[in-house]
Amino acid sequence: MSDDPFLRDLWYMAVQGASLKRGAMRREMLLGEPVLIGRMKDGEAFALRDICPHRGVPLSAGKVMPENAVECPYHGWRFKPDGQCSLIPSLVGGEAIKAESIRVRSYPVREQDGLIWVYMAAQGREAAPPRSEPPRVPVPNARPRWSESQTFRCAIDHAVIGLMDPAHAPYVHGRWWWRVKPRVKEKRYAPLPTGFVMTRHAPSKAAYKLLGADVSTEITFELPSIRFENITGSFLGRPIAVTGLTTCTPVDEQTTQVTQIFYWPAWLGFIKPFFWAMGPTFLGDDRRMVELQREGLKFDPRLMLIQDADVPAMWYHRLKKAWAESAATGAPFANPLKETTLRWKS
Repeated sequence: MSDDPFLRDLWYMAVQGASLKRGAMRREMLLGEPVLIGRMKDGEAFALRDICPHRGVPLSAGKVMPENAVECPYHGWRFKPDGQCSLIPSLVGGEAIKAESIRVRSYPVREQDGLIWVYMAAQGREAAPPRSEPPRVPVPNARPRWSESQTFRCAIDHAVIGLMDPAHAPYVHGRWWWRVKPRVKEKRYAPLPTGFVMTRHAPSKAAYKLLGADVSTEITFELPSIRFENITGSFLGRPIAVTGLTTCTPVDEQTTQVTQIFYWPAWLGFIKPFFWAMGPTFLGDDRRMVELQREGLKFDPRLMLIQDADVPAMWYHRLKKAWAESAATGAPFANPLKETTLRWKS
C-alpha cells in the first residue's frame, strides 16, 4: 500500500471557469503539488506542473503566448497544453537536444458546469487515461448561481467528515435566529458507484419551504470528496430543481479548500439573497469547528466513532481503503457498502 496521504486516480475541482479569463493562468497547490491552471488564447483550459524542467522556475510567472503556449520567464522555453516543449530560443541548430523531446507534466482537465476539474493520477500512471469522468451537475444548462469557498486549516478527512456529519447542526450552527431542537431522524441510505446516497425524502428544515410544500431532497457523496444535494419542488405550479455541490480539494496534508456552489433556474433568482446571508456563515461555522478540533488533535488522541450518527464517517474510511486497495492491486473497485437505514438524534 502507498504511503500517499491522498486518494489518486480521481478528479478534483480546481477552480471555477469564470475566474479564468483567456490568456490568464495561476498557480494552485493540489494534493501538495504545484499545478499551473490556465486558459489559452483560444479558450482551452489546461493544467501543467508549475515547474519548468529547465531551471525549476514556476511557469506561472511567465505568460500565455498567442500561439497557445506557455512561455517560461527565465529563458523563454515554451510549452503546449499537452506539456510538450515547442520552443527553446537559445538553440541555433545542430544541437543533439530537440525541443519536442522535452515535456512538463500535463494533467487531464475537464471544464463543465462552470467548473474546471483536474485529474490527479497515481505515481507511475501519469500517462494513463483517466479511470472515470468528473461528476455532472444534474441540472439542465447548469450554471453556478452562488458560490462560497473557504480555506480549512485541516486535513481533508476532517473537512469531509465534518461536512457530512448529520448530528452537529444544533451545536455548530445554532443561533438565536436558527435554533434547531434535536429530534430523532431516520434516513435510508444506498450505495453508489464510488459512494453512497441518502435517498430522497422530505427535509425537516423550514428553509426548504422556499421551494414549495412538495419539496424533497437527496444527498449523495462520492470519492474523493464530492457531495451533491439535489432538491426538487414547485413554485407557483412550476417544477424546480436546485442542486448544491460541495467539493473538498486538498491543498496539502493540513490544508483543504472547501467550495460550495448552488445551481438553479435563472427565474428562481429570488432565493439568492438567502444564500448571500446564510452561506458564508454556515460554511464558516464548519471551518471554525475543524480548526478548533485541530487544537485537540495536536496531542494525537484516540478518536471515537459511534452508531448510527458516525456511520457515514465510517463508510468514508471504508470507501477510501477499498479505493486505495484497488489502485494498489489493479483490481476493479468494489463498493463495500450495503443499503441500510440509519437513526440518530439531531
